[in-house]
Amino acid sequence: MFDKDFLWGGATAANQYEGGWQEGKKGISTADCCTRGSKTEPRKVTYKTKDGNIKADNLFGMEINDDVEFGCFEGYDYPSHRASDFYNHYKEDIALMAEMGFKCYRMSIAWTRIFPNGDEEKPNEEGLKFYDQIFDECLKYGIKPLVTLSHYETPVGLVNKWGSWSDSRTIDCFLRYVKSVGERYKDKVEYWLTFNEINCIDFSGWVAAGIPNQNPQTIADAAKNQLIASAKSVITLHNINPNNKVGNMIGYGIKYPNTCHPNDILKTWEEANEDYFYCDVQARGYYPRYKLKEYERNGVVFSLNDKEKEILKSGTVDFISFSYYMSNCISADPKVAPNQSGNMSFGVKNPYLKASAWGWQIDPKGLRIALNYLYDRYQKPLMVVENGLGAQDEVDENNKIHDTYRIDYLRDHILAMEEAVRIDGVELWGYTSWGCIDLVSASTGEMHKRYGFVYVNYQDDCSGNGERIRKDSFYWYKKVISSQGRDLK
Repeated sequence: MFDKDFLWGGATAANQYEGGWQEGKKGISTADCCTRGSKTEPRKVTYKTKDGNIKADNLFGMEINDDVEFGCFEGYDYPSHRASDFYNHYKEDIALMAEMGFKCYRMSIAWTRIFPNGDEEKPNEEGLKFYDQIFDECLKYGIKPLVTLSHYETPVGLVNKWGSWSDSRTIDCFLRYVKSVGERYKDKVEYWLTFNEINCIDFSGWVAAGIPNQNPQTIADAAKNQLIASAKSVITLHNINPNNKVGNMIGYGIKYPNTCHPNDILKTWEEANEDYFYCDVQARGYYPRYKLKEYERNGVVFSLNDKEKEILKSGTVDFISFSYYMSNCISADPKVAPNQSGNMSFGVKNPYLKASAWGWQIDPKGLRIALNYLYDRYQKPLMVVENGLGAQDEVDENNKIHDTYRIDYLRDHILAMEEAVRIDGVELWGYTSWGCIDLVSASTGEMHKRYGFVYVNYQDDCSGNGERIRKDSFYWYKKVISSQGRDLK
């Protein structure tokens, strides 16, 4: 079973949970410019053209190559601006985490709270003080912070100035931020992650890197800059405190071939490499040849000098972390229809699996497979830092939420982790379920796509008083943690 040092907890992201978007001298991030969407209506990113017109383009699939100014404008609903208002509820929320028995809280620092425009020479003291309060509150209860340095929010100031991560100057800006928080919190934080789901830049340049298009050359340049920044961050944090443990984070879902046809097998391998590539660089310290050949075929200009190669080699991560929500089937046959049952569903529908209300195929066995694949490939400790079920919870007449569907989902995934540890020998450090307290969905911008053990009374029409209500899953997860995962009833 799980040992006494296993890091049980939950996870959130500043842009989806924190709110207080202009408090404490915080700057505007790329997430702040994203409107609310739904399962059927895409989120959009707002900007001003040279002639002064205000426009909005789809968050996913955006192709803006003109000189525009991204920002927030009247008449649009931006869910990150309030989110769950952790900014003003952090003491209450951390107390709820402590009541559940959390050993670990995975959270992110908003870069724009520390450097509002991204390129300042000195950090914003008000932002630093805010996170001092957060970490002090966590440590008061014996909760270890696991801090993501960049979680889907890049300073819009850098986007408008030089194209954010497509420009190598962003590396120095990021390292200034990393050094500032690393030194400030060296006695409060020992677990760090560099970039959240770094591989997601391949399908959304805006979300992952503030890139408003999917131009292959631009994505390759931005990915290189982030990978070098990640390696330099590892080196920096190790220099600040040799006890720091620095990991990467990828979005990971098992991919199955739709049939045993060799073409499906090959296509599945090719698509799996899209996830592995970033992890290969961060864990092994070099660009794999399959990626270099892909660049060559696609006419992407790419090079690494000797200094950059040495940085990647010296800045490999201490552990691998990943998100796991679902699996997908892959087909090479263009006649096979893709899965269009819901938001963020890729590949072909798997007839052997059920799906969530948002079309995400539920596959706990896939988590055990994922843990084995990653551990076998890298031989580094693992952490599952996102896993959960998005659902529309209902509050009954007694102010209760009976979310048995969430308990069932989490139970099955925890059992899969236990089997990977006990039977397969995987080295697993911890588990932080996603959205432990309700927050805004990254993919749709909805509040009613809920993941948490705690209900937050904010609605998509901007109503609600922010009240926190314990769900049935709250008490269940408390029992799971206190029993070290032995009592899953």
